[in-house]
Amino acid sequence: MSYTSLTLEVDADGIALITIDVPDQTMNVITPEFSKDLSAACKEITSRDDIKGAVITSGKPTGFIAGADLKGMDSLIGNGAEANENGPSRAAQVFSAVSQFNKDLRQLETCGKPIAAAINGLALGGGLELTLACHYRVVADNPKIKLGLPEVLVGLLPGGGGTQRVPRLIGIQAASMVLLQGKSLSPVEAQAMGLVHEVAPLAEIVDRAKAWVRDNPKAQQPWDKRGFKFPGGPASPLNPDFNQLFIGGNALVMKQTSGNMNAPKAIISCVYEGVLLPIDKALMVESKYFTKLLLDQQSHNMIRSLFVSKQAAEKGAHRPQGIEKVPTKKLAMLGAGMMGAGIAYVSARAGIEVILLDRDIESANKGKAYSEKLLGKAVSRGSMTKEKADTILALIKPTTSFDDLAGCDFVIEAVFEDRDIKADATQKTEAVLGADVVFGSNTSTLPITGLAKAWSKEDHFIGIHFFSPVDKMPLVEIILGAKTGDLALAKALDYVAQIRKTPIVVNDSRGFYTSRCFGSYVQEGYTMVSEGINPALIENCGRQIGMPVGPLAVADEVSIELGYKVMVQTRQDLGDAYIPSGGDAVVERMMKIGRLGRKAGKGFYDYPTDGSKKHIWLGLQDEFISKPDTEQPSAQEVKDRLIYRQLAECARCFEERVLTTPEDGDLGAIFGWGFAPFSGGPFSMMDSIGLEEVVRKLDDLAQKYGDGYAPTQMLRDMASRGEQFYSSKKADAA
Repeated sequence: MSYTSLTLEVDADGIALITIDVPDQTMNVITPEFSKDLSAACKEITSRDDIKGAVITSGKPTGFIAGADLKGMDSLIGNGAEANENGPSRAAQVFSAVSQFNKDLRQLETCGKPIAAAINGLALGGGLELTLACHYRVVADNPKIKLGLPEVLVGLLPGGGGTQRVPRLIGIQAASMVLLQGKSLSPVEAQAMGLVHEVAPLAEIVDRAKAWVRDNPKAQQPWDKRGFKFPGGPASPLNPDFNQLFIGGNALVMKQTSGNMNAPKAIISCVYEGVLLPIDKALMVESKYFTKLLLDQQSHNMIRSLFVSKQAAEKGAHRPQGIEKVPTKKLAMLGAGMMGAGIAYVSARAGIEVILLDRDIESANKGKAYSEKLLGKAVSRGSMTKEKADTILALIKPTTSFDDLAGCDFVIEAVFEDRDIKADATQKTEAVLGADVVFGSNTSTLPITGLAKAWSKEDHFIGIHFFSPVDKMPLVEIILGAKTGDLALAKALDYVAQIRKTPIVVNDSRGFYTSRCFGSYVQEGYTMVSEGINPALIENCGRQIGMPVGPLAVADEVSIELGYKVMVQTRQDLGDAYIPSGGDAVVERMMKIGRLGRKAGKGFYDYPTDGSKKHIWLGLQDEFISKPDTEQPSAQEVKDRLIYRQLAECARCFEERVLTTPEDGDLGAIFGWGFAPFSGGPFSMMDSIGLEEVVRKLDDLAQKYGDGYAPTQMLRDMASRGEQFYSSKKADAA
């Protein structure tokens, strides 16, 4: 029989070797064609008497299977109630496709012949689920291999039996952690947990899998054996531990997600219902829940932003055509403070030589010590050898002399957020390197076009905005000044690819996109404090809308002092055009009383020195005279103010062409300032709410709380035409 996505070869012992190699893909993914081939292969294994068993492996060196082809799922995603002209509803089509995959895997494990998996690399999602339907799993001994079920991270649940086989393999409690967290495991971790049977050298995994097949002619899955019992205790409402597990699990999910995410709730329900049923009925339950999630707008938004758009950005969606790769070999890092030290670290880890310059050698050495600390932790955890850490550290060379920058092919400036200081550093760098080198400024608010005037070739000047802490935050915002050229953009994007970050590209503006829109969240928190709204109410509502922390907590982390300096610089630059916000007085007062944020040990929160948890400063309500409880707004009103203030500013950036695509807007929001990931980002959120409703709500809030909420004319026009940001007309609207 001929296949397009795999080969099937039978050896002298009657063992079929199924080698998966999906065409036109750098990594194996589950496509409709692959599913058809797998179904046919299962039937061939079952029907042929000369086949005594089978081993499934991958023909690609990139891994086993990376999961389902999420890009290809677009044809399945839509309105579940929508009926096609000549066939069943979309929901029925999805359920049929999903349940058929489960039936194929079920046929594989019940065919009466031993089936083993030889896992040569990454196996995620449906790839791991395929191996779980095998009776034996051997994985290559490589700590870089990842095994896991990450579907929850894109708003889905494992739809190939994962919610049912994993609890039956390792117990309900352990399985719930695997399914709800979506974390990947190394081969050794997976073996210790009981998800794989054997870890072996790569060259031996197929032979070992075949040996097991030969030695176990009557293999059977544990759950198909009479008297099967769940590891860790029976699955029964009569078991107090079983009931307690799900009571606690539901409470934990609500705490972690504030009820905003559909997938975790569906996973808990799916596991609960499924473990009480025979495996075949349980798989039907899973298919129903998977179908419901896949057709939900939330998963559609999450898949688009967190996977499709993210991959496109990382593969160079914005990179100018016709320019050869211009990788960075030697980086001039101006400023060894928190940001500069972090940039130096990620650059050195990417193999780039870094000249780390600061005003005195103590500061420069302190910047290098940051890398030494992080590398030391990696060595202590066993994730890096001492030799590797020493090699990385040797790439960072602290200095106070601009002359030492000679030979650098890229510059990143991260000195104080002061126009004059930045100009001085820029000019001194050009005196050594010349203006042909691309210069990137890590400013978070100052317009790039103005800063570029200190560099002779303004087309070689670009903004490259990192987020703190640099080693953990995945986003880099690249800002095009009025005269930034294609070479500078290509250079910046190639550098971001080297350090394995996700880029977005925006046009120049004060605060650009991320600082400007994120700042609206913080400023609204300040404003509500000035109005006498209870700080605890503000903070709790911030978390409940899906933000990582409340606006006051994030102000402490970023530094109230930094926000004050930005405000002062903006006032100076804009003069009479500056429009003060209700929160300005709050920032000024906090500065006056010395509460500068976490780095000072006190801000809106207190940070006990005894190691106990931080808590809102008890004097905050007295300092700004909070209203009595009877006059406090509803939680919903506070939530609306915090979320819609951001939406208004995001839409404003789109109208002003700071943003040119909603994809960049959603990526920047989620990965830059932690905007509710379950929404897919602010533009996906507005599309999901409906622009007509967004405009109505913004008008209502603007009447109550000011012009910061006022919807843009473009937003009004798009709403009146029934358009969306992600519609085919978005380019014309922009």
